[in-house]
Amino acid sequence: MTLRLGDTAPDFEQDSSIGRIKFHDWAGDSWVVLFSHPADFTPVCTTELGLTAKLKPEFDQRNVKAIALSVDPADSHKEWIKDIEETQKTVVGFPIIADADKKVATLYDMIHPEQSATATVRSVFLIDPAKKIRLQLTYPMSTGRNFDEILRVIDALQLTDKHTVATPGNWKDGDDVIIPLTVQDPEVIKQKYPKGFTAPKPYLRLTPQPNK
Repeated sequence: MTLRLGDTAPDFEQDSSIGRIKFHDWAGDSWVVLFSHPADFTPVCTTELGLTAKLKPEFDQRNVKAIALSVDPADSHKEWIKDIEETQKTVVGFPIIADADKKVATLYDMIHPEQSATATVRSVFLIDPAKKIRLQLTYPMSTGRNFDEILRVIDALQLTDKHTVATPGNWKDGDDVIIPLTVQDPEVIKQKYPKGFTAPKPYLRLTPQPNK
């Protein structure tokens, strides 16, 4: 199954480290970071889940829930969580989906045969409260994810959803933003961007970031 940006994230019901989960019901009105791991008790994955646990305050203030996945069973996840908490000095406050039958991995195309015929690659799906897929990232098995980038994209999407702006390359929260080319009416520009803008080129108009 090929998923694209803007598609509805497939719903599913699956076991997890906290019991049975109906995905859309569990997500509720939150944004969701759904991310997969090749296997339990692997070193890169252990550091990633530790980082995710430590980012809970950052996710909470952005109305984001995290949920992980691997093809190992729930009992294995529960034992692995003990290792994560011990080695990463944190508390894992989010569920890990037990996808032993690979139902979710298949729905989200998380198994890439040239990497592994059985284990999931490091996929990331950012899903908004309307259950639409807003970001997809795929990392190789040997490379841990950059969670600063995931937070940066969440900030950018939440800002651009609220205001008619776009974000430039390497944008960080607080930086100038771009007035889209779809906005041309001078009166609308004055109303929407009261702080004014600079235009190094007619098509490139930079304005201070609006308040969230």
